Amino acid sequence: MKIIQSFSKCILIASLSLTLSSPALSATYIYASKVITAEDGKMRKDLTVVVDEGLITDILDGKQQGSDSDTFVDLSDHTLMPGFMDMHTHITFQNEGTAGYLKRFSNNEADYAIAGVDYAQKTLMAGFTTVRNLGDSYNETVALRKAIDRGIVAGPRIYTSGKSIATTGGHADPTNGMRRDLMGSPTPSEGVVNGVAQARQAVRQRYKDGADLIKITATGGVLSVAKSGQNPQFMTDELEAIVQTAKDYEMTVAVHAHGKEGMKRAILAGVDSIEHGTYMDDEIFKLMRKNKVYYVPTISAGNFVAEKAKIDGYFPAIVRPKAAAIGPLIQNTFAKAYENGVMIAFGTDAGVSPHGDNALEFELMVSAGMSPMDAIRSATYNTAKLLKIDDKLGTIEKNKLADLVAVKGDPIDNIRVLQDVNFVMKDGLIYKQD
Repeated sequence: MKIIQSFSKCILIASLSLTLSSPALSATYIYASKVITAEDGKMRKDLTVVVDEGLITDILDGKQQGSDSDTFVDLSDHTLMPGFMDMHTHITFQNEGTAGYLKRFSNNEADYAIAGVDYAQKTLMAGFTTVRNLGDSYNETVALRKAIDRGIVAGPRIYTSGKSIATTGGHADPTNGMRRDLMGSPTPSEGVVNGVAQARQAVRQRYKDGADLIKITATGGVLSVAKSGQNPQFMTDELEAIVQTAKDYEMTVAVHAHGKEGMKRAILAGVDSIEHGTYMDDEIFKLMRKNKVYYVPTISAGNFVAEKAKIDGYFPAIVRPKAAAIGPLIQNTFAKAYENGVMIAFGTDAGVSPHGDNALEFELMVSAGMSPMDAIRSATYNTAKLLKIDDKLGTIEKNKLADLVAVKGDPIDNIRVLQDVNFVMKDGLIYKQD
C-alpha cells in the first residue's frame, strides 16, 4: 500500500506533465475526519472516498485503506469537500491599475495566454478545480482550456465565454478611451454589436470560436474607460436576440450589470445569471426568484477596487469615482439578496482582484450574513447547477468526477481555513497535498 503523507507546494510543470501522462494503476482511498458532500447542509464524519480512473466509485464508513496496490491518503483532522468553482474569473488578466490599461497596446495574444498559465495554476492550487471565464481579449482562454484538458499545463476546468459582447461604447467595447483614429468601428467578431442582426452574429461567432457560453455587458462598468458605471447599454430586442440565439446553441448567458434597468431588461429576456448586481432592489430580487436567475456577487472585486480607489493615480481619472462609488456597495447588496432568497452562485471576478485569493470571497459572504455551509454550497452544488454540469460535478457522490479539496480544521467553525487549502484533486489526480 502506498501511503501519501506529503507533497511539495511547488509543482514543477515538467514533473507534473510526466505524472499526468501516466495512467492510474490503482484506486485511491481518501480518508477524512469530516466530509461536506454538499448534497445538503449536513457535515459527515469519518468517511473514506474511493477514487478510480477519475471517478468517485464508492464512499465508505470509517478509515478504509484498500489493498496493498491501492494508494491511501490520510486526511485526519481535515474536512474534505467537492472542488470549488468560481463563476466569474478573468484568468488571463490581472489588475495593475493605470499601468495595466497600456497593455492593450503592447501585449499580443501570446502574452495573455502565457500569463494565463500562471494564473490558472494559482487558481487550482487555491482549491478551485472549475472556473467560468467571463471575458478575454483574443479567445486565448479557449486555447488555455484545451491545454489544460490535454494535461499540458495545470489548471482548473475552464468554461469560457471568449470575448464579452458589448454595444458601441459599452463596458466591453475594447476601443473605449482610445483616440479617434484608433477607435475605428469594432465588429461583432470583436464583441461590439448594434441591433438584432449583429447580436445574433456575435453569438454565432463565439460558438464558432469555441466558447462555452455567452457573456454580455448589459450596463456600464467600473473599470472601463467610460463615464457611466450603471446605465443600460442594450435594447430589449438585442437582449432577446442574444438569449434566443444562445439557447439554439445550448449556451447559457451571463450578464455583467450594476444598474437596475439593465438588470431588469436582461432578466426578462431570459438570461441565466447576473454578475455584480450592485443596484438590485426588491423588484429585481422578485424577478430573479420568479425567473430562476442566479446571482454571482463578486464581493472580492468590489472591495478591492474600492480600496485601490483611495490611492492617487492607481486608476485613470474617469475610473476612480466609479470604483469609489460602486465597489463598497456590493457586499451590502449580497446580504439583501441572500435574505430575499435569491439563488447565489460563488464568483469573485478574479483578475480584478488577485488570482489565488479566490477563497477570500467565502469570508466576505459569511461576514455579510450567509451561513458557512451555504457559502460552501454556493461554490459547489449551486455553481454546478448554474453550469448545468450537476450530473457530474458539484457534490461528493458515487459516479461523479473526482474533484476534491480539503482543509485542516472545520470551515463551519472558521470559514477562514478555506483560504489555506491543503489537498487538491482534479479528475482523480492529486495536484497538491501538504
